[in-house]
Amino acid sequence: MTAVIIEDEDIASRRLRNLIEELAPNCEILAQISSVESGHQWFKNNELPDLIFLDIQLNDGYGFDIIDQLENHPPIIFTTAYNEYAIRGFKYNGLDYLLKPIDKKELQKALQKYTNTIEKSNNRLTDIEAIRHLFKKEYKRRFMVKVGNQFSTFNVEDIAYFMADNGVIFLLNKKGRKFPIEYTIDQLEEILNPIHFFRINRKYMVSVEAVKEIHSYFNSRLSIKIIPNQEEQIIVSRERTTNFKKWLDT
Repeated sequence: MTAVIIEDEDIASRRLRNLIEELAPNCEILAQISSVESGHQWFKNNELPDLIFLDIQLNDGYGFDIIDQLENHPPIIFTTAYNEYAIRGFKYNGLDYLLKPIDKKELQKALQKYTNTIEKSNNRLTDIEAIRHLFKKEYKRRFMVKVGNQFSTFNVEDIAYFMADNGVIFLLNKKGRKFPIEYTIDQLEEILNPIHFFRINRKYMVSVEAVKEIHSYFNSRLSIKIIPNQEEQIIVSRERTTNFKKWLDT
């Protein structure tokens, strides 16, 4: 079996290669590709591998941009830093979709799935289209809130963050005004564009423009200051810290 890794983070790429070599000693890694441009170049000059490990979002575009140029692409195991709700949706299609940082047991299952299904599947184009459709989904663009006896709407571009307080979810606009809304944080995570909003813990979901300062904090976590200002100390949960950094660095 031969494989190609398409991943723009060097550490993640090397770690994935080490795990593959440990779990599938018979797998030959032909290349580790870090960009859309180098991917186009490699596939133009080399034969297709048996399997592709594909990061969805690269520094110069999407992994889809590489796959679209291949007339008959091999099976793909997608790797991504997107949240678990997107991953859950992906699992209805495709060979497998692994959330970074890649878990060894999950990778082993994906490799086993490849072994079990390779002879049964000759066309993976429907997988690509299903994921592309998910990426093109319509995210919520505005919220309606009650102000006294009237109702007002806020475009998501005018929202700084959402916060939970005593079981109620509040929307805070960039002017610092606070309004209760009838959504849970879990629901907000599914309906808001993950490019613009990130859930940092069980209580807060913030827009990228609301993050003013970031500081190191105990136990590999981060402490952040958001605007409009909150009096309490706001901590990015440890399990979300890595993806939070990547989200800001997109």
